[in-house]
Amino acid sequence: MKTIIEKPLLAVSGIDRLRMGIDGKGVRTLVVTAGCPLRCKYCLNPHSWNGRAFLGSFSAEQLYDRVKIDNLYFLTTNGGITFGGGEPLMQPDFIHNFCRKYAMWSVNIETSLNCPWEYVEKIAEDIDEWYIDIKDMNSEIYRAYTGSDNRAVTENLQRLIKLVPPERICIRVPLIKGFNGESDVEDSVRRLRELGFVRFDRFEYKA
Repeated sequence: MKTIIEKPLLAVSGIDRLRMGIDGKGVRTLVVTAGCPLRCKYCLNPHSWNGRAFLGSFSAEQLYDRVKIDNLYFLTTNGGITFGGGEPLMQPDFIHNFCRKYAMWSVNIETSLNCPWEYVEKIAEDIDEWYIDIKDMNSEIYRAYTGSDNRAVTENLQRLIKLVPPERICIRVPLIKGFNGESDVEDSVRRLRELGFVRFDRFEYKA
């Protein structure tokens, strides 16, 4: 009997075209994935928490057909696709398949890195730039803000820096009103530098 191998599908909550200076170099399309293990207090996309695919579930070919309208912009600006969320690392098989199939575009990811290591490892070599929102390296602050433990985040950071050059990783270190202060941000940056990270995006969350 012939075995039928099903292609992975991506649950998508939204697609945002023609973005510049936000999700990486060049003109980019943000693909907002459905599903997230965190429950951040100031989350921009709480509708993605339950994994509901508001736009539907896409195969790699279907997503390509949806975003290829901006192919010329991607190629002339060194832009491409950024997978965000939600938490895109919850769907690593799709991202791995998409990156291998459409290698002519730059592919970035925006992630909390709060997931099993095998999900990260699956796509470590596929992603051009990583944008990692660590919230705060202090475990108590992290739990108060996200409702989750940050042990996996710390362990994944330590492993990722051994696989991916630090210049391809940007760590987002936010000041979160009511949860951390400037000294906490400084402490997070210090600890991250000790791990070998060199790129940081410091900003303030707006409630």
